[in-house]
Amino acid sequence: MTPVRVLAVASEVYPIVKTGGLADVAGALPVALKAHGVEMRTLMPGYPDVTRMLAGAEEIRRWPDYFGGPGRLLAGSHDGLDLFVLDVPHLYARPGNPYVTSEGVDWPDNGVRFAALSRVAGDIGHGLVPAFVPDIVHAHDWQAGLAPAYLHYDNRPRPGTVMTIHNMAYQGKFAPELIGAIGLPWHSLNVNEIEYFGGISFLKAGLQFADRITTVSPTYAQEIQSDEGGMGLGGLLRARAGVLSGILNGIDISVWNPQTDPHIAYRFGAEDLTFRAANKAALQQQFNLDSSDEAPLLGVISRLSWQKGLDLLLEAIPTILDQGMQLALLGSGDRDLQDGYQAAARANRGRIGVVIGYDEILAHLIQAGSDALIVPSRFEPCGLTQLCALRYGAVPIVSRVGGLEDTIVDIGEADASGHDATGFKFGPVTADALAGTLRKANTTFHDKLTWRRLQRSGLATDVSWRNRAGDYAVLYRNLMAARRT
Repeated sequence: MTPVRVLAVASEVYPIVKTGGLADVAGALPVALKAHGVEMRTLMPGYPDVTRMLAGAEEIRRWPDYFGGPGRLLAGSHDGLDLFVLDVPHLYARPGNPYVTSEGVDWPDNGVRFAALSRVAGDIGHGLVPAFVPDIVHAHDWQAGLAPAYLHYDNRPRPGTVMTIHNMAYQGKFAPELIGAIGLPWHSLNVNEIEYFGGISFLKAGLQFADRITTVSPTYAQEIQSDEGGMGLGGLLRARAGVLSGILNGIDISVWNPQTDPHIAYRFGAEDLTFRAANKAALQQQFNLDSSDEAPLLGVISRLSWQKGLDLLLEAIPTILDQGMQLALLGSGDRDLQDGYQAAARANRGRIGVVIGYDEILAHLIQAGSDALIVPSRFEPCGLTQLCALRYGAVPIVSRVGGLEDTIVDIGEADASGHDATGFKFGPVTADALAGTLRKANTTFHDKLTWRRLQRSGLATDVSWRNRAGDYAVLYRNLMAARRT
């Protein structure tokens, strides 16, 4: 195997900083790639949690003025990850969420903050760190989208570039005046480069100039080439369809492992799922639900938003109640949805439990204790919670979109490889279709043999990064070969 050096660029990396699935991918993929002869180091911003965890990191470079203030490039390791950290306190030393203020408003200088990250990625690509000169620079989402653009406009020999889209809804849109402040040429402000409806888009820049584009499932790769799914960038993606592919996400099966999970009430393996009952009882207690083996317990771990279809599930509450089901929901997001679910919980004590916020430990217990895990998204690039559900014996109930379509086999069907059904899929993505599928799932739950067969098929599904990391390794090597010709 030809060794490959890859610089990954990401705004969040699990277990250091996490707001969503991007962090899970950025944290798990480098470790999985080692088995495929790929040495990956990840560049991330020096948020307070990052610099605290890497207190003994090596200083690689120091700047008296980096995008408006002093900065350093650090190198260190944490939890098996090799990291470069851009330590620029005036840009990153802020409490809380990496992207928004305590009021939930975007930091006004986000354009400069993430342009700085991309600029140093380009410099590392050009050899800023002689001990690690990458063959590939792999940018994740809009926060790293300028990395391929800087490398393009530098007009120097450069590494290959890959841009991965985790969610088309987030595009990094800013005023055109930002161009001068971040060191891009003014001629780039045109529709064939980075101009986007009168402004600029960091995501568009990455999609325009990366040698290869990936997204996190094959179905989503097709969906984003439509005008609706592309959210303003469908035409560009259609034009670049020849370099666009979908590679499914995996999950870290050492973190999500019911046999060793320290966060659940009772550990269990695929050979004896009767031990899930103890976790169901603990989950019911945690959410103040009635103790019942026979009531199907539905779990939700989600951002509360229109994209995630949580308004549809709220409309389906009467069906959940009519069918004798219970609901345990963990999430936060839109104020109206938060209020709606909390009102439903108050009106239906013992049947519906809601925790607003995010709690990693509670998320593990929901996977281990719920009978079914619901993901009713209107669009879903890949989704990770349904993969965790398969791993824990919670039967997924999902919409027929994106990675949900690709990772779940609907009851009564088999996939192209002959794998048995692992859950329930509904479409179109409406409240009525969801309600009908909930009724179907309830009937199936009381057919214990069929339900156990769904669980065992899910448990037998490979949701790890092993094969998926191999797809990235092939992509990198093919890109290197193409650039040599």
